[in-house]
Amino acid sequence: MITSVCVGVRKRPWAALCLGTCLSTFLGMVACVTARTASAADCPGHPDALGTSRTLVVDPREHPRIGTMQYAQTLPLEDHEVVLTFDDGPLPKYSNQILQILADQCVKATFFTIGSQANASPEGVRKVRDAGHTVATHTQNHPSNMHRLPIDRASKEIDDGIASVTAALADGTTPAPFFRIPGLARNAAIEEYVASKGIQLWSADFPADDWRHVSPQRVYDLAIQRLEAEGKGILLLHDIHPRTVTALPRILHELKARGYRIVHVVPATPERPATPTEPQQWQLHPAAETVAISRWPKIPTFVFAGTDVLPAPALSNLDWRDTDLAYHARLMRAVPLPQEALWPRPSQLAQAGAAIALPIPAASVFKIPEASRVTMLAAAIAHRVERTASAPRETEQLTKPVSAKSRADAARQAIRSRHAAHQAPHAGPAGRGAPKHAAQVKKNGRSVRVASLKKR
Repeated sequence: MITSVCVGVRKRPWAALCLGTCLSTFLGMVACVTARTASAADCPGHPDALGTSRTLVVDPREHPRIGTMQYAQTLPLEDHEVVLTFDDGPLPKYSNQILQILADQCVKATFFTIGSQANASPEGVRKVRDAGHTVATHTQNHPSNMHRLPIDRASKEIDDGIASVTAALADGTTPAPFFRIPGLARNAAIEEYVASKGIQLWSADFPADDWRHVSPQRVYDLAIQRLEAEGKGILLLHDIHPRTVTALPRILHELKARGYRIVHVVPATPERPATPTEPQQWQLHPAAETVAISRWPKIPTFVFAGTDVLPAPALSNLDWRDTDLAYHARLMRAVPLPQEALWPRPSQLAQAGAAIALPIPAASVFKIPEASRVTMLAAAIAHRVERTASAPRETEQLTKPVSAKSRADAARQAIRSRHAAHQAPHAGPAGRGAPKHAAQVKKNGRSVRVASLKKR
């Protein structure tokens, strides 16, 4: 399959009759760049290969951040299109196997290379480039706390990583202006610094969790399940783990079985313009075309037809008392009201906050006659209330069982009390011989009631 890009005009596969050249127009000859993609037919010995359906050219400055795991935009992919990315290489033991698996399927991917790994294995970086893949960067030392580093240290990690990969390429070229933060640990300062250098910051749309201690089966399951949930997007993998080497052939085979297509992403250059896209294509799930707002015409400038000031409505325009009430009642579907209220209206309202003098009540209103009958009645009521309150206590004591010894002691105490009552007037000084009630004799610190005891 051949896709021709002619000065921003994307040709359909059925229209690729120009065979990689552009016809001249009345404006003259225009430049044309032909990007050839690897299909299954171009894989010798692998007729059932997945292949790479097309090459997508992007301008990092137009879309500085992509990947819906962290950002609102992603690559402008069609339904069932996938971009493969690999982090943390090169590690020859596993990276070479990953490259061979991709070559067997004629699949192109993007490799985010660590600078220290490039220094240790520069031939591994060149193998990625020579196989036609995109070489990107992933810092110098892969710090796990990238978002906590001061911006000077974070920027040094980024710059040193680019320098190390450039040295490993050893052909005077630089890696693609694509960068992924280790662990996706972003912050605003890093994002601004990367954008200022014209580098596109890549996140992902879904991972396969192959950096965790999981089985190859789990890596395969997560990759397919999450891709099916999104329908397209950027898949995040690693080329330094044996589980990824084991799971990758099954993933590619399943992608072909389910009708998915691989897209290779490269940066735009003066000789290779960006693939024309619409803004909604950079969304993972753009609004449907049935939504009216997505079809509004775009007006870059708006000119008012006139700037005349309309007169403000007068207060009389809002007064309905002089209009036909029946007409307004029909408009409001209500019963017309009379123009004047049925109740009388005061001619003048009292001022707010004015003091109102009320008549002072006479002193006779509060005078209560102090008659003897009233006083006695009050005393009788108080005595009745007191007896009512003490009745439960007396009843409680009477209902308690009394032994013979207690009755004898109570009788002797009663005799002493009566004798003391007779002798009280002749007892010592005033205030000391006051008689006690027969029913209130204190014994052992407790009061004993005997006045109501009956002889048994």
